[in-house]
Amino acid sequence: MSDLLERLRGRGWRMTSQRRVVAEVLDGDHVHLTADEVHARAMERLPEISRATVYNALGELVALGEVVELSTNGRAKRYDPNAHHPHHHLVCSRCGTIRDVHPTGDPLAGLPPEERFGFTVSKAEVTYRGLCPSCA
Repeated sequence: MSDLLERLRGRGWRMTSQRRVVAEVLDGDHVHLTADEVHARAMERLPEISRATVYNALGELVALGEVVELSTNGRAKRYDPNAHHPHHHLVCSRCGTIRDVHPTGDPLAGLPPEERFGFTVSKAEVTYRGLCPSCA
């Protein structure tokens, strides 16, 4: 479960009503919304919120490292609030649904030293692709 609101309060992020609504919309498990989806949901709670305000808030959250911006196969960028909880993604190749997954083991274990080309690897991002139950 995302703890985005708690993290933002702890960092002293100025919580205007617009920023709070954007953070509330993003907060949760398996949340991977596009900016337009965030805007639509934010408008349900705060009808006067502008698209620009949502984009600005998302940009700030990404810059702070509190939200991860995901790009999958040329589709619209999606925003993941689980930035501080190590996980990978399972993506439907047809509809674009994204789910967080937590496989066991070290993802770097499958990368032999000779395939690291001298890199000091600090992080691995794994994306599993396939069809979700609705598209299969």
